[in-house]
Amino acid sequence: MRRVAKVLEVSVDKVTLDTAMERMIELLNEEGCSMVTTPNSEMIMAAADDEMLMEALEDSDLCIPDGIGLVIASKIQNLGLLERVTGVDLMGRLLKYSNDHKLSIYILGGKPGVAEHASMNISRIFPSIIVVGHHDGYFQKEDEDKIISEINHGKTDILFVGLGSPKQEKWIYEKRKRLDVKVAMGVGGSVDIWAGTAKRAPKAFQRLGLEWLYRLIKEPWRYKRMLVLPKFLIRVLRD
Repeated sequence: MRRVAKVLEVSVDKVTLDTAMERMIELLNEEGCSMVTTPNSEMIMAAADDEMLMEALEDSDLCIPDGIGLVIASKIQNLGLLERVTGVDLMGRLLKYSNDHKLSIYILGGKPGVAEHASMNISRIFPSIIVVGHHDGYFQKEDEDKIISEINHGKTDILFVGLGSPKQEKWIYEKRKRLDVKVAMGVGGSVDIWAGTAKRAPKAFQRLGLEWLYRLIKEPWRYKRMLVLPKFLIRVLRD
């Protein structure tokens, strides 16, 4: 039985990294394509004004709290979220499990060459994983049938989609009935991290939930996006 908290009308699972991985294993053993989403404060705010994104999040089989703002909101409203569970950490756990059980993956997203480099690095670290294929995120509508055919023909177990939000959530939501995979997970910039084209914040920032501050220091032009966090918390307090 899933235990969820309603964060501004979005159902977010009350999980730790360990219990999220346990849920992942359950989904890998179920029929059909399960959808995993990784919302942060920005995505939760966007869903309030985007009906399709809200539907995608609500239709998820696992929706993890990937954002310190969600944990703070939970404490303010006593919602019971246990901890922040990042998409990149859950992806790492899933890759280790896939290696141990010889599962197959497909990576979709990133700039040209990024998914390819991510696949190469994953294959080097996890040699028992079967990498069915990869494709960058700069595809046209007319390319989708070919991509989906490649994913399905390769008997993919796990599809990692890094198209950025809300595109990746909407894409999985729209295509899930056509995807012959066990799990389709929106992973955003995790593809860049595995490709080596982006780096995570140092461990100290991660432990304190300050990865957003590290990104702001390294990329100050992102400040407008960072303003979503205080707006999100103000809305939580108002509600």
